[in-house]
Amino acid sequence: MGNELNQELLQERQAASSLVIGIDAGGTRTRAVLATADDGRPVGEGAAGPGNALTVPLPQLTEHLAEAIGRAVPEPVRGRVVAVAGGFAGATDAAADEPGRRNALAALTAALHRLGVDAGPPVIGSDIEAAFASAPGTPAEGLALVAGTGAVAMRITDRRGTVTVDGDGWLLGDDGSGFWIGRAAVRAALRMADGRGAPTMLAEAVGRELGLPGDVLPGGGAAGGAVRRLSPDVLPGGPEGVSHDGRHEAVPSATGPTAAGARPSGPGQSGGAGAVGGQGPTGPWQPGRRPLPPHDDTPWPRPHREAYRRHLLPAVMAEAPVRLARLAPLVVAAARDAEDPVALAILDEAADQLTETVRALEPKAGERVVATGGLLGPDGPLTGRLEARLHALGLTLDWVPDGCRGAVALARLAHGGRT
Repeated sequence: MGNELNQELLQERQAASSLVIGIDAGGTRTRAVLATADDGRPVGEGAAGPGNALTVPLPQLTEHLAEAIGRAVPEPVRGRVVAVAGGFAGATDAAADEPGRRNALAALTAALHRLGVDAGPPVIGSDIEAAFASAPGTPAEGLALVAGTGAVAMRITDRRGTVTVDGDGWLLGDDGSGFWIGRAAVRAALRMADGRGAPTMLAEAVGRELGLPGDVLPGGGAAGGAVRRLSPDVLPGGPEGVSHDGRHEAVPSATGPTAAGARPSGPGQSGGAGAVGGQGPTGPWQPGRRPLPPHDDTPWPRPHREAYRRHLLPAVMAEAPVRLARLAPLVVAAARDAEDPVALAILDEAADQLTETVRALEPKAGERVVATGGLLGPDGPLTGRLEARLHALGLTLDWVPDGCRGAVALARLAHGGRT
C-alpha cells in the first residue's frame, strides 16, 4: 500500500493541529492511521505484515511497524506527532513485564526512533482493547469478542482487559473461530470417508480445495457426483434437518449415538459432537432416530475412500494448522447454498461455542458486546446465529471493522492526559 496521506487535508490542518498515530497490529497485518489530535479525523494510512507481539520475531515486528507507520506518516510532518497508541495481538496492558507487551513496546519504540517520531512513550495494549475502543463513544467498560481466524473474549474495565476467555490458540482453544470451523470441515470429511460420519458435500469441497485427485472424491469427481440432499425421512427433527425449535441439525451417523451436532441445543448451550466439535457423544441414542447409512446415494467405493484419506491427511499436515481457517468459507457456502446438514451443524456449534465464551465473562443483561472479526461482520456467517443467542442473555452485539479507530482514540486520550 502506498502513502495514502490526504495531502490537501493535512496541509490545511497542520498549522493548527497536532497529530496522533493509532496502530492495529494483528496476526495477519499491521495497520497505522495518522489522525488529527483535536478531532481524530484520519489523514493518512499505511499497512504492512503481521504484528502479533508473541509470534512475530522482534526484528520482523519492528520492520512491519516501521513500514506501516512510514507509509502513513510522511517525513515532513513526523515532528507534529504528539502521541502514539498501538493495539497488538499477543499483548495486553495488564502488567508491565507481560512478554507480549514488552515485545510490542520494544519494537514500536525502535520503529518510531528509526522514523524520527518523538512523541513520548507509546501506549501499548491488546488489539482487543483497541477494537473495543473503536465502538461509538469510545466506551471504557463492557465486553469484547473477536471471531476471525482465532477467537477470544475479554472483559474491559477502565479501557483495560481484566478477564480473558479463550484465545488459547489452535492447539488448545480458539473455539468457534475460522480455524475451528475449517478443522471441523476436515473432520467431517474424514468421518464420512471412514464410515463414521454422515454424508456431506464438504468431503468433495475440502478435497478439491486441498488439491486431491478427482477420481478419489465422492462420485469419482464426475459431474453430478457430489453428495445429494438427504430426504426428510432420514433427518432428525423434521424436514431438511430443521429441529422443532428451528435450529439446523446434522444427521445421525451409522455407528454412533449422535452425528455432528445432532443433539438439539438452545441458545447458549454447547451442542454438537463428533465431526463438529470433536467432543464425543453427548447423550444416549434417542428412540425413533434410525442410523443413516453414511454413503447412501453416494457413489464412493471403499478403495476410493481409502485413497481419499491417504491423500487428505498429508495435504493437511503439510501446512501450518492455523491455515485450516481457509476452509471455513467452504462450510459457509455448503450451509448457505445447499443447506448441507453437517455444514449447518458446524456453524450452529461455532455460534454455541462463541456464546459460551461470552457467557464465561459473567455478563450482565444490557452490557455492550463489541465484536470484530470476519465471522461477525454485517454479512458474517455467524452474526445472526450469535445475535439470537446473545439476545437470550439480554445482550446486544455491536460490530467494528478493526481496532484502528480505537487506537487513535486511545492516542488522543493519552495526549489529553499529558497536556
